[in-house]
Amino acid sequence: MLEKIVLYDFNLENGKQIAYLPLFYQTFGQSIGSAPIVVVNHALTGNSNVTGENGWWNDLIGENKIIDTNYFTIIAFNIPGNGFDKNAENLISNYQDFTIRDIASVFWKGLFFLNVNQVFSIIGGSLGGAIAWEMAVLQPNKIQHLIPIATDWKATDWVIANVLIQDQILNNSKNPIADARLHAMLLYRTPQSINQRFKREQSNHVFQIENWLTNHGEKLKNRFQLQSYKLMNHLLKTNDISRNRKDFLSVVNEIQSTIHIISVDTDYFFIANENQETYRQLKTIKQNVFYNEIKSIHGHDAFLMEFNQLNEILEPIFNKQKQQNYVNA
Repeated sequence: MLEKIVLYDFNLENGKQIAYLPLFYQTFGQSIGSAPIVVVNHALTGNSNVTGENGWWNDLIGENKIIDTNYFTIIAFNIPGNGFDKNAENLISNYQDFTIRDIASVFWKGLFFLNVNQVFSIIGGSLGGAIAWEMAVLQPNKIQHLIPIATDWKATDWVIANVLIQDQILNNSKNPIADARLHAMLLYRTPQSINQRFKREQSNHVFQIENWLTNHGEKLKNRFQLQSYKLMNHLLKTNDISRNRKDFLSVVNEIQSTIHIISVDTDYFFIANENQETYRQLKTIKQNVFYNEIKSIHGHDAFLMEFNQLNEILEPIFNKQKQQNYVNA
């Protein structure tokens, strides 16, 4: 069930104040306060419906899944402005005022409202993983396991460039959501994945790849809102946990969480080499940091597709906690 917390007079990173900011969320599994908390952050077109009917991460979260709702409390917030459930109250027009740091701060305020002061893990892919990084910096002693997937702690020039292209499409196209999605899908997949799947096949003199892209664009247009897309896309370029702080290593050194960096070897958006370099740097100052890589032909979207590999990577983290719960029961 979708629930709501209202934040009043919320101060943004740029100094502006939001008088009224609703924060929508869902909980799954055990009741709050009775089990370890897992916070799940959604990606650009995602939402709080992480498991159950139409759950977008059902392969990972649910009864007897790796993130087992028999053992954990799952909390998933909707990024304010994502328009989930076509709720007009959850839309933001001044999207350029917001940053990932603002969203991370909002999520913590939501957790504190729910009397959650410690969490077992925060996990998220892509945009959700970037928010997870920022949450760990804001509250370095409150997360046991930080699990950013297919993301980075900063927006690279490549990410910023593609955010600009998306923003131009969203603000200038006659069919903005669908057209922006065409471009985005070519970032989320690889040439090898697309070539292997479609093999230049045609239907009624139209290439199958064209039909596939067009359908993705129309589907998103039917379930997503323009204001939401503009905001989510913009947030990606605001990602930088070192902004107006110390240098990166000094900032991360304060994080007490065990950090599990998970990348995709063929990711064309948040490239694996960046994550590998982050891991190498962190290992010079921290012991409790780990790196895993999903091997896939599919690129960035592999974190939503290669569930067998992701299950294997996450199993030592979550099954260890389940065993401790069983012993302490």
